Amino acid sequence: MHQRAEAELLARWRAGDDAAGREVCEQHAAVVRRVAAAHRPRECGVDDLVQEVFLTMFARSERYREQDGVPFEHWLSRLALNVCRDRLRGEARGPRRVDLSAEGERALEWLAGARDDAQLDARAAREAVDALLARLSSDDRVVLTWLDLEGRSTAEIAQLTGWSRTLVKVRAFRARRRLRALARELGGGA
Repeated sequence: MHQRAEAELLARWRAGDDAAGREVCEQHAAVVRRVAAAHRPRECGVDDLVQEVFLTMFARSERYREQDGVPFEHWLSRLALNVCRDRLRGEARGPRRVDLSAEGERALEWLAGARDDAQLDARAAREAVDALLARLSSDDRVVLTWLDLEGRSTAEIAQLTGWSRTLVKVRAFRARRRLRALARELGGGA
């Protein structure tokens, strides 16, 4: 769907056409779900966050302006990211203890460099990474998730967040450094 169609659907929704609003949600549910799943606070379900993003989208629909070269999906992704970041900021400020399984603990030790003999199970590695990401700031989580886990380009992240490409690179460098330090701290590495 191109951006003119989305702008028209939003205008129809504002005029009282509920079907147009449902169509926008259906067209972009996968994108919003992906952002919400990657950046949700631990105490918030993905479905609840997706619903909050769409409610925010409708509340702010008059702010959307179609622009050449900037798809509606980018505006919506940025909105979803901001909703997630607001929820993350609302969580307790202190780092949260995340209980890991025995396999997750071994993966964390491996990530910290304390074990080199461990065979990593993908599920255990993801558990360890999630535990580490949970202890980072929302901006650090965003940049590492999009850049390293989802494989997005620095240009795409810059467009979605409003940061410059240089800032994306600097934040990624610093976030990786903090992540390594946390892995050493939690994994018992030196």
